[in-house]
Amino acid sequence: MSNTAPGQMTAQMVSVGTAQNVAAPWLNCYPAGVDWHMSFAPQPLYQLMDTAVAKFGGYPATNFLGKTMTYAEIGRLVDRATAGLQAQGIGRGSKVGLFLPNCPTFVIYYFAILRTGATVVNFNPLYSHEELIFQVKDSHTDLMITLDLKALFDKVEKLLVEGHLKRALVCSFPALLPSTKSVLFRLFKAKEVAHTAKSAAADKIIAEAALMANNGAYKKVAINPMEDIAVLQYTGGTTGTPKGAMLTHANLTTNMQQVLAWTGGLEPGKEKILGILPFFHVFAMTGVMNLGVATAAEIIMMPRFVLNDALKLIAATKPTIMPAVPTVLNAMLNHPKIQSFDLSTLKFVLSGGAPLPIEVKNSFQKLTGCKVVEAYGLSETSPGATFNPFDGPVKSGSIGQPLPGTIVSIRAVEDPDKEMPLGTEGEICIKGPQVMKGYWEKPGETANVFHGGFFRTGDVGKMDDEGFIFITDRIKDMIICSGFKVFPRHLEEKIYEHPAVEEVTVIGIKDSYRGEAPKAFIKLKAGTTATGPEILKFLEPKLSKLEMPAQIEFRDALPKTMIGKLSKKELKQEEALRQRG
Repeated sequence: MSNTAPGQMTAQMVSVGTAQNVAAPWLNCYPAGVDWHMSFAPQPLYQLMDTAVAKFGGYPATNFLGKTMTYAEIGRLVDRATAGLQAQGIGRGSKVGLFLPNCPTFVIYYFAILRTGATVVNFNPLYSHEELIFQVKDSHTDLMITLDLKALFDKVEKLLVEGHLKRALVCSFPALLPSTKSVLFRLFKAKEVAHTAKSAAADKIIAEAALMANNGAYKKVAINPMEDIAVLQYTGGTTGTPKGAMLTHANLTTNMQQVLAWTGGLEPGKEKILGILPFFHVFAMTGVMNLGVATAAEIIMMPRFVLNDALKLIAATKPTIMPAVPTVLNAMLNHPKIQSFDLSTLKFVLSGGAPLPIEVKNSFQKLTGCKVVEAYGLSETSPGATFNPFDGPVKSGSIGQPLPGTIVSIRAVEDPDKEMPLGTEGEICIKGPQVMKGYWEKPGETANVFHGGFFRTGDVGKMDDEGFIFITDRIKDMIICSGFKVFPRHLEEKIYEHPAVEEVTVIGIKDSYRGEAPKAFIKLKAGTTATGPEILKFLEPKLSKLEMPAQIEFRDALPKTMIGKLSKKELKQEEALRQRG
């Protein structure tokens, strides 16, 4: 790619409108066999399941705690669930919440809701009561679907009793287990099962057995893939009120076509995909569940990630694909008996949700022999936006190149009209068929994040002359030291190079001299020791004086989100309280 100034026309630019063209250097170095200009066929999202049932009905669809169900069996349950939901008045305009761990129930009702023409609203089972109230009200959730496990049902019951939620469908957890396990669960863990018939909200509860008591004859509903909202996916809300990203059927089915085109060699009906990330999170919803159904893979589900159990499950079930966040890979690498587990069946690991430290990527590839492919996306992009190549050049620290049909433009943080020259930092902005319709009932906030058709991600990065993108940091996480920008991710990468460091998070704290200064929170590897001065001495040749942490705090554990991503929010709150105190 020549160093053509932004705005000048070259063969490697793409049109994004009648008056605007954007540099597309990735076209110089796109993976062989992947066509960036490919056409897409938007369709109703539930057709992924219909196709899998029609072509691979006898193949395993779900594997949950030892119980396997075929695509034909899952398909019949989806039919009955669709008919049952329609009998309850669920249809176009309805918002139906899924308050579930990973289990076949999630898959069944996800696709049944979509078939009725309603919208899925994903809920995090670990949400507090206040967070649940907000999301139920904000989304106008009509019906919540959950299991009869007290840990889940008690939260839903409280919403019903207090009048925040109109009704709930309660499904059987023991019925999901193999027959022997089901009996043992009822015998020895009866206290964990909710008695819904005795609930104070019993009149608002629908029993799954009653809803499913039909022949599966449902009414077909016409879907407009480009306009109809398949999923309301709420963002984390770390910098304000959570917002529901409106993901259309076209957004999600197109993103699946993009991912399948990029991954290439997946064999329908022959893959096994490990579901250790929660389906309610956008990464696992697309990268595990939808990808699994789209390839008629066997989806091996864990209701909750437990390191030892996950490693045993991999050895026993032999998955070929494992979507994971970096902290999961790091935890596996640091398991004291990792060499005793057989991970050789893994063909590739799809890493997302957070930046992947180079050391973790290289170490995991060396351990397993599989490819670790880092991807990047957001709730607002369904989520896939960029991928590293499976074959060909992979550049250290890069989130890869834009998926087919996706345009990434690096814009000046202060002026989104200005496209930055290659190699220069700016805000990562994305335009493509997977980008959300907008934020639910928030036209002002929608307008704020779109500019000239591009979605402004809030991530700072740069692009090289082959279209590889490198994230520097989040705009909101930038630390301004004496007027200069310091990026926590850069510090974290350097600290990870220390052999005793297992996990690290860097945040900005108030500093009387510099205004702000970096503070590093570090978890050391088991059996290792290090002191603050030792870490600082290690960093001296790697960082400028401005970037050096003002403080280092060692912790036994660092806060994480539900999907295992290191979380800065809690640490920032602690520091704010400490400084006020």
